[in-house]
Amino acid sequence: NPKIGKIGQHLKYDAHILSHYDIDLVGAIHASPNNWAMDTMLASYVINAAITRHGMDDLARHYLQTQTISYEDVAGKGAKQVTFDQVAIDIASDYACEDADITYQLFDVFSQKLNEDENNAKLLHQLEIPTAEILCQMEADGILIKRSFLNELSKRFDEEIIALEKRAYEVAGETFNLGSPKQLGEMLFDKLGVPGGKKTKSGQYSTGEAILSKIDHPLVEIVLEYRGLSKLKSTYTDALDTVADSETDRVHTSYHQALTSTGRLSSTVPNLQNIPIRTATGRLIRQAFIAPEGRVILAADYSQIELRLMAHFSGDKNLTHAFNEGLDIHAATAAEVLGKQVADVSSTERRNAKAINFGLLYGMSAFGLAKQLQMSRGEAQDYIDMYFKRYPGVKQYMVDTRASAYERGYVETILNRKLYTPDINHSNRMVKQGAERAAINAPLQGSAADLIKLAMIAVDKVLPKEQAKMLLQVHDELVFEVDSNKVEEISQLITDAMQDVLTITAVEKGWNIDFAVPLLVETDSGSNWDEAH
Repeated sequence: NPKIGKIGQHLKYDAHILSHYDIDLVGAIHASPNNWAMDTMLASYVINAAITRHGMDDLARHYLQTQTISYEDVAGKGAKQVTFDQVAIDIASDYACEDADITYQLFDVFSQKLNEDENNAKLLHQLEIPTAEILCQMEADGILIKRSFLNELSKRFDEEIIALEKRAYEVAGETFNLGSPKQLGEMLFDKLGVPGGKKTKSGQYSTGEAILSKIDHPLVEIVLEYRGLSKLKSTYTDALDTVADSETDRVHTSYHQALTSTGRLSSTVPNLQNIPIRTATGRLIRQAFIAPEGRVILAADYSQIELRLMAHFSGDKNLTHAFNEGLDIHAATAAEVLGKQVADVSSTERRNAKAINFGLLYGMSAFGLAKQLQMSRGEAQDYIDMYFKRYPGVKQYMVDTRASAYERGYVETILNRKLYTPDINHSNRMVKQGAERAAINAPLQGSAADLIKLAMIAVDKVLPKEQAKMLLQVHDELVFEVDSNKVEEISQLITDAMQDVLTITAVEKGWNIDFAVPLLVETDSGSNWDEAH
C-alpha cells in the first residue's frame, strides 16, 4: 500500500528479500509515492556518520542503551551454527520481534532529531532514501561478465606471478615465501642488509606498502608488483567467476551507504570501487565487464570534480577563471605557477602541476611531492609556495577549513551535510595531523559524493528504462547498459541531467547552490567497461 509509510533498518536489504516473493516495497513520505518513510540506518548516518557504526545492534547500544539479542545467541556459533529456519519458533520470534521493536524505538529517537535539523531531514528523504531505491534496482540488475575472458586472465596472472617469484629468488639468492611478511622482512633487512627496516611490537619486521614504498631495492619492486598482481587475481579474476550468477553470468555487487565518513558509497562482493584504472592490468579486468548483444556499455563521469569543488569552496579567482574559460586546468596551473603562457607549458611541467593539484587536495607535504616528482624537498617546497602565491584562495580555504574543524568539530559539504572530525583534538600528534588533512579533503570528497547521488536521482528520472539501465556507480562515474541504436540520444540525456543537476536540485529540492564553475561530464561507450572509459 503506497499510502502507508514503511519504517525499517536497512530497508534496501528488506526490499531485496521481499522482491523474491514478488512484493514491491513502497511507502509514503509527505504523500509522495515510491519512497520509504524512514530507514533508521540512513537516518543515523545523516545525523552523525562518525559517532557509531550504523548496524541495529550498534544503534541500540548508542541511542537506546540497550544490548540486543545477537544472531549468534539464537543460531549458535561456528560449525554448530544453524540456519534461521532451524531455530525454535519461540526463540526466533523473540529475536525477530525485538528487531521490529528496536527499529521503532530508533524511529522515535531519530524523528525528533530530524525535526530539530531540517537539513538532515532533507538529506535523508530527498537524497539518501531515493539513492537507496536506485541502488536496490542496480544491485538487482547486476552487470554481465565474460567468464572465458576472466579464466584466461587468471591463467596469465598465474604465469606472471610464477615469473616474479623466480626473479625474486634470483635477486635474493635463495627461495623464500614472498607471501609471508615475516620471511620477506628477514630476507630484506637481515639477510640482504637493506636499510629502513622497522620492527613491530611482536618483533617482526613491518613490510606494509608504506614502509616498502620508501625503499629503493630491486627485490622491493618485485614484491610490490607480485602483491598487486596476486590481489587482482584473488579479488577479481578468481572471485568474479565465483560470485557471478550461474545462470545469467551477471555480477550483483552490494552497495553500502552508511560506511564511509564522507558520504561516499562503497561496494562489496565484489568490490567494484577499487579496480585500478591507471594500470594496464586494472584496465584488463574492466574488459571482462561487457554488454549483452544489442547493447553497449556507456560510462559518464564528472571531470575533475574535486578540483572544481575546490574552485567553488575557495572562491580563488585564478582557479575559477581557468575552469570558466575551459582551460586545461593542469597546464593552466603550471602556467600560473611558472609565469608562462599555457601554450609554452611542457608535458613535464603539466605533470608536475597535476601532481600538486591533486596532492594538495589530500594534504600532500613537500616530502610527498618531492618523492612523487623525483625532486629535492627544497624544490618541492618552493613549488608549493609558488602555487599558494598564485592561488591564495586555496591556501585560505585550507586555513579556514582547519579552523572550522577545531571550532565546531565538523566540516560541511555542498549540501550542508555535517562531517564530524572527532580526532581533530587528539593527544597523539600523528592522529591529530591526519585528522587535519582529512578535514581539508572531507568537504571536497563529501560534496562529490552528494553530487553523484543527486546525479543518480536526476538521471533515473529521465532514463528510458526499456532502452537503458544504470548498472554501477564508481566514485564520480556512472555506468550504464544502453541499446546500441540509442547511444547518442541517451548519452545526451545523461550528460544534460548530470551537468544541470544543481539547477534541477535548486528547483525541485530547495538546495539553492550558485556553483562557481561549470560541471563537466564526459561520456564514452563500447562493448566493455574499459572501452567505455
